[in-house]
Amino acid sequence: MKKSINKISIQKRNEFTPDEYFAGIKKGNRTILSKAITLIESSNSKHQKIAEQLVELCLPFSGNSIRIGITGVPGVGKSTFIESLGSYLIDTKNKNIAVLAIDPSSKKTGGSILGDKTRMNKLSVNSNAFIRPSPSSGTLGGVAKATRETIILCEAAGFETILIETVGVGQSEIEVKSMVDFFLLLMLAGAGDELQGIKRGIMEIADGIFINKADGNNMIKAKIAIREYKNAIHLFPANNNNWIPKVSSCSAIENEGISEIWEVIESFKNLTIQNSSFYENRKQQAKFWLEHTINISIKEEFYANDNVKNKLTELESKVIEGTLSPFKAAKELLDIFKS
Repeated sequence: MKKSINKISIQKRNEFTPDEYFAGIKKGNRTILSKAITLIESSNSKHQKIAEQLVELCLPFSGNSIRIGITGVPGVGKSTFIESLGSYLIDTKNKNIAVLAIDPSSKKTGGSILGDKTRMNKLSVNSNAFIRPSPSSGTLGGVAKATRETIILCEAAGFETILIETVGVGQSEIEVKSMVDFFLLLMLAGAGDELQGIKRGIMEIADGIFINKADGNNMIKAKIAIREYKNAIHLFPANNNNWIPKVSSCSAIENEGISEIWEVIESFKNLTIQNSSFYENRKQQAKFWLEHTINISIKEEFYANDNVKNKLTELESKVIEGTLSPFKAAKELLDIFKS
């Protein structure tokens, strides 16, 4: 490393070279890791160039964690569950964990509006945990655009368990599924379909469905819900990895059922590694993100094209007024872009 990365240099400098960022991340420097993630999230072209080089440096040191996606409607207790699971893994299993909490973005400022660190008080001060709230910036399903790259950085920093909390407001969670190994769905007992917000579509891709807040007067409702969800799972198509999604209950606030959930996750990992679907899934995810990134890049280039921008407003007006079909307008804009 050309320059030593110490506390004084961090205070004096806001940016480092890719090699310096990498060295700091490998040493477990949380400040530099946070700065590197901010760099990845930046839309600044200079930052993006450094971020790309950094991700490539970290890539050979990634892939050694279990990646867990956690979703559920607002109010189901995702943050409390994550704090309970994270504390269990640190205290009982001697794990170090990274929590990537995807906040819904403010429509006005584009920034995070929930502030997940404030909702995980115990975990946020634990030296074996790293919590990073990221604004979703309007991305489908509430998934921050840079989350996958952030996972790579966290793994290079030595985190063995990556927990990704999503907004869970009924939007598509496909992007979450495409970056995690185990997809965990938290549900409420007796909330009613209209309040659950997410149903069959999310249940079909879940590897585990857990009824949270199964305590006190909710115990009976939780048992009924477990029976209903177990019956529903048998109606879904079988998974290619031969895993049958598990259904059980827990109480994050009471720390009940947390160890059993971790046993489910470990069973999933053991089975899928044995039948080779664990790493095959990661290969397919890498392919998905290649195609996804290409699509996003083409779209960004399209709307950044000066000729397209000059013609877009005019054609939009004609489409809105009904004097031009959206299909013909789109073709005209694409022809302009390609010319």
